[in-house]
Amino acid sequence: MKIGDIDLGKRPVMLAPMEDVTDHSFRLICKEQGADMVYTEFVSADALIRNISATTRKLHIDPNERPTAIQIYGREVEPMVEAARIVEAASPDILDINFGCPVKKVAGKGAGAGMLRDIPKMLEITKAVVNAVKIPVTVKTRLGWDHQSKIIVELAEQLQDCGIQALTVHGRTRSQMYTGEADWAMIAKIKENPRFTLPLIGNGDITTPEKLRDAFALYGVDGVMVGRASIGAPWIFHDMKQMLETGERGEELPITEKFKILRRQITESISRIDEYRGILHIRRHLAASPLFKGIPHFRETRIAMLRAETYEELDAILSRIENEILPNVMVSSVE
Repeated sequence: MKIGDIDLGKRPVMLAPMEDVTDHSFRLICKEQGADMVYTEFVSADALIRNISATTRKLHIDPNERPTAIQIYGREVEPMVEAARIVEAASPDILDINFGCPVKKVAGKGAGAGMLRDIPKMLEITKAVVNAVKIPVTVKTRLGWDHQSKIIVELAEQLQDCGIQALTVHGRTRSQMYTGEADWAMIAKIKENPRFTLPLIGNGDITTPEKLRDAFALYGVDGVMVGRASIGAPWIFHDMKQMLETGERGEELPITEKFKILRRQITESISRIDEYRGILHIRRHLAASPLFKGIPHFRETRIAMLRAETYEELDAILSRIENEILPNVMVSSVE
């Protein structure tokens, strides 16, 4: 699959853009684990134009994480065009437009998935951004605003006519948010349209290597984007790439290696921000990590882990989990 001149190979797997998740450290780790392309956190066009430091920091790209897409969102043409030019100067491989974020503070103001209620404006923004930059422009969106307006098949063709070079579709409407199941059959209908010729990337509910395999086999997409399943488990890309290469699950990373990855995320988060806020940032990954699921009588340890305020305290808790709690759980399961 190619986006512009960027060759992502056959059946590429991408890391989805996620606010407060896909910082450059996490992107680099996911890349090392097998992700074929990674996306930054959402970048607000308005905040970028105002030169808000927390936003401009999101433009940093490590050379080792490439290819990388920077994703922007906004609701007006001129700010999106100006932001696109600022982003292009940061030298990403791809500029992605977010027409899919469903959260109220974005969609409720007409940006993100809110654009699904104003298709003419969406198309106007897309065409203007494509014409403003020389790098490939892509779009990420949803099936429609709600169940009564699943317009994605027609919309995909309209976006193609605006000059984008790939389309990513999350298989839910905005009204669904992240509830229910992603409708991959509707994503497949885009590919069945003979007038649609762009690379199509599917997104939604890809939580296991088997689901990834089936997404390619059953729905004809060119690429698959993985989001929430990677939080606290960037090694999922390792498992998924093994499935694509061999047709079956390969040997998982050792538990010790997975703990090393989590510790690396913690130290790099602290280094990027500071100890207190770096640990706050990483708690979302710790809370979601499958490493701790299914451990009996774990509630007090989990609370302590998520309340830790220093690296020393958090590292001690992780060491106890790794060296004392998990070995006992494994012994009990064998017995």
